[in-house]
Amino acid sequence: MDFTFQKSSTRITTTTHIALLLLLTSFFNSNPANASIHIYHKDVFREVGNAFLLSGGSEGIAASPSARSYIRFENITFWRNEAAADRKRSNGLIQVIIFEAADRNNIGGSAYGGQRSICCTPDLAKMEGCKQGEVIRRPSATDANWPVVLNVKFRGKSLSKEMDYKEISITKTGMYNLFFVACDPKLKELVISGKTVWRSPDGYLPGRMAPLMKFYVFMALAYVLIGVIWLIQYVRFWDDILQLQHCITAVIALGLFEMILWYADYVNFNNTGMRPVFLTTLVVTVGAVRKTVSRLLILTVSMGYGVVRPTLGGLTSKVLLLGVTFFLATELLNITEYVGTINDVSGRARLFLVLPDAFLDAFLILWIFTSLSKTLEQLQTKRSSVKLYMYRKFSNALAVTVIASVAWIAYEVYFKATDPFNEKWHSAWIITAFWDILAFALLCVICYLWAPSQNSQRYAYSEKLGEESDDDESQSLTEGKPEGDISLVIQEVKNVGSAGDSDEEDTEEDKRE
Repeated sequence: MDFTFQKSSTRITTTTHIALLLLLTSFFNSNPANASIHIYHKDVFREVGNAFLLSGGSEGIAASPSARSYIRFENITFWRNEAAADRKRSNGLIQVIIFEAADRNNIGGSAYGGQRSICCTPDLAKMEGCKQGEVIRRPSATDANWPVVLNVKFRGKSLSKEMDYKEISITKTGMYNLFFVACDPKLKELVISGKTVWRSPDGYLPGRMAPLMKFYVFMALAYVLIGVIWLIQYVRFWDDILQLQHCITAVIALGLFEMILWYADYVNFNNTGMRPVFLTTLVVTVGAVRKTVSRLLILTVSMGYGVVRPTLGGLTSKVLLLGVTFFLATELLNITEYVGTINDVSGRARLFLVLPDAFLDAFLILWIFTSLSKTLEQLQTKRSSVKLYMYRKFSNALAVTVIASVAWIAYEVYFKATDPFNEKWHSAWIITAFWDILAFALLCVICYLWAPSQNSQRYAYSEKLGEESDDDESQSLTEGKPEGDISLVIQEVKNVGSAGDSDEEDTEEDKRE
């Protein structure tokens, strides 16, 4: 793959643009560090075009006049092999490049309209006046000191070179990129160790993730609110609670626990610049459990469990097997995405992990709507008007959720396709936040439709006995007296009795006449 930057002129070829997009995506993902303290442990430079380079990171950094923002280099050490040290005519130069995404076209050049190069070639030296064997740099239109290029040079035949302590102040908010580049062809297999510290005014949290810390606070409060309302009804009607309502309680508790853990993870991340493996693993595990239980809850509700049918029968083992499989696929994908100990995940590996999760989600949606259709047919056949009304509301909410999910996926693809350099990092947090909001909204609908009440068990049992009618369902699952059906029966008996008495009186009067 060639390392190319988009041409500064208006004549930009499609091939160059695609190559640039693929290159930046590959390089930005090649650094496994998720924290603002990027650690390099014997990372090897890659040969790209006419240079050897390594991506040091890419983050959105906010600038503020009241607090400092910076990129700091600590204990950065380079190693070269003995063959490179013994060769003559080797300048041993390594250059560190820091540039904002908006200035990406100021790095590299192209001779005679051909492929762009990072390092200056003899032809480019004649055309642009650059120094052969060094990175091509043109000053930014807004600040002549940017992009920043720092030089580190091996001395004599030494095999290692330590970079001096350096701190680059950030005075402008933007998406910043760091690359270590060696234009000397003799510096093949160059190795780097050390770390760089990226800090914004509010802490170490990357700019695109900072809004999520506040978002998880609001989500935790939302779960607390719905949890309190649900708990009051849950305790009040404890004797009439269905198994289905126990599952809903578990989902609320898991959701609240997950939001609190995410907030704790981000606070620690912001204060230290690192993400502990244990805490991050715990967060993604709780999230995977919550997603699995939520999907199984929707599936069992669609099957009519707890309202239309008392058990799942022979489907229980299949539902549990699907749940375990979905949990494992989601857990593996989340660990790959969030836990910093999973290194060097290539595009193919990510695709391999995403596909099973997507396939299981599609299969679950198909099974949910198939089961929901059968449940609605049963309720129509039995003329269960209240339950039918309730399930129609649930099916409408589920349909809206699926449509919203598909629309948001399309928007997410559009968002990433139109922002290959992550310049819209200020609003990137919305992509992640939407899915939590959507899951919470659907949970609220389920809580409303299946709220604990004094009639919950009675309606489940009446369906089990198969003796319900429209009169039996004159009250909803959340309202009415427990003696409703008995009073209706007594009222009907009284009406029949009074009607019989009146008929007998009419017969006696006819006989007298």
